[in-house]
Amino acid sequence: MRIVNKIIFWVKNILFPDSCAICGCSFISDTEIQYGFCEKCKANISPVQGQECSICGKPLISEKDICLSCRNGAGHSYDRLWTLFPYTGIFRKLLTAYKFRKKVAIADFFTDKILAAIAANPVLQSAVIVPVPPRPGKIKDNGWDQVDYLVRRIIKNKQSRVKISFCLKRMKSKVQKSLNRTERLENLKGRIYLHGAYSKASTAPETVLIIDDVITTGSTMEVCAFVLKDAGVKNVYGLCLFYD
Repeated sequence: MRIVNKIIFWVKNILFPDSCAICGCSFISDTEIQYGFCEKCKANISPVQGQECSICGKPLISEKDICLSCRNGAGHSYDRLWTLFPYTGIFRKLLTAYKFRKKVAIADFFTDKILAAIAANPVLQSAVIVPVPPRPGKIKDNGWDQVDYLVRRIIKNKQSRVKISFCLKRMKSKVQKSLNRTERLENLKGRIYLHGAYSKASTAPETVLIIDDVITTGSTMEVCAFVLKDAGVKNVYGLCLFYD
């Protein structure tokens, strides 16, 4: 089987050449093809280590336990948030390649990191994964949604034993990019709702892990968490690949 896979790799590489999504170098192994970027770049991409805020998950600089933003904020509907990478430098290139250039192979790398984070946190191991819902028509218009695709790759991963629900839906709203946190919260208010099996409190799971790609103001995560808590979910956690 290993020989067959290598033959397939070399035939694919010759007929359909590809290159690293980050540095542009040519691939030299089937592993590089699998993840969409070279081993050299992969060696420079690892989750942030060190102290992090016990609420929002962002790295702490001079604070202790809780960052200044969470300490001075109005509170969160989610119980805890984890973030893996900063949205800067090589990490920004990685997400740009995946999200905007549709280098979908990178989803398998993200999948590995998400499953590792779940395995490292006992409170997440029984959680039902719920992706942040895309705006209406996005998948139809663009052919995909980066978070939706990522979660579906998690489903197909042979090492995955997690439960997944696409129970959150989103109605039309203004584009969030130019809005501040308060405006984003107001913009999304009442526009994210439960759909399907978990729409009744009697069927709500005890623990949910919301998955998103980037957290900026945290407004989308907050609204999703509020909806789930309001439906009877006891523990709501969040995991974002990148923090901005």
